Amino acid sequence: MCKNIIPHNYQISIEDRRQSNQHNSFLLWFTGLSGSGKSTIANVVEQKLHQMGVKTFTLDGDNIRKGINKDLTFSPEDRTENIRRIAEVANLMVNAGLVTLAAFVSPYKKDRASIRSIVKDVNFVEIYINTSVEECERRDVKGLYKKARAGEIKNMTGISAPYEAPENPEIEINTEEESLDVAVQRIIDYITPKLKLNNE
Repeated sequence: MCKNIIPHNYQISIEDRRQSNQHNSFLLWFTGLSGSGKSTIANVVEQKLHQMGVKTFTLDGDNIRKGINKDLTFSPEDRTENIRRIAEVANLMVNAGLVTLAAFVSPYKKDRASIRSIVKDVNFVEIYINTSVEECERRDVKGLYKKARAGEIKNMTGISAPYEAPENPEIEINTEEESLDVAVQRIIDYITPKLKLNNE
C-alpha cells in the first residue's frame, strides 16, 4: 500500500507561511505529571503570545483524547501511539506556520525523543513542568489521584505507572518554587529570539 502513496508537492511552503505570519513556527512541548500545571502555564503562555500578535494553537491531553485519540487506552503501547499521533498533528501545525503548544504527560523519554525527531530538533522546545507527585496529589485538581489510590484508575502516571523525567529539557519549571507569572515570563524570554525570522 505504501508504495502507492505519492505525496503531492504544493507551491506554498512553510517559509511562505512564516513570512506571511511574520514570525517563526515551532512546537512548545509541556511535559510533567497530571496536575503539575502544564495546561495552566501553556494557557497563559498562549495568551501572552496572542497579545504579541503571534499566531498559535494549543493541543491538550484531555481534549485530544475526546477526539482524534478517543480509541486509545492508557496502556504503555497506546500511550506511545497517543504521543505519535499528537506529534504528527503538531508537525502539520508547525508547517502551517503556527507556534504550537502541546500539554501532555508524555511519560516516556523515547516517545518525547520521537516527537523531537518528527518535528525536527530546531522546531522543538521541551518544557519540563517539574512538580513532585506529592504536590500533584495534594492539588489533585481532577480527582485522578484519589481514584488511582482507590484502585479505580489503572496505569496512573506517578502512582502505578512510571514517569521518566527529561534529563536535558530546554526549560525546566519548578512550580513549587516559581510563581505562574515568573514561569510564563521565563518561557516567553526563551522563545522570543526564536520567534524572529532569519532575515530580521
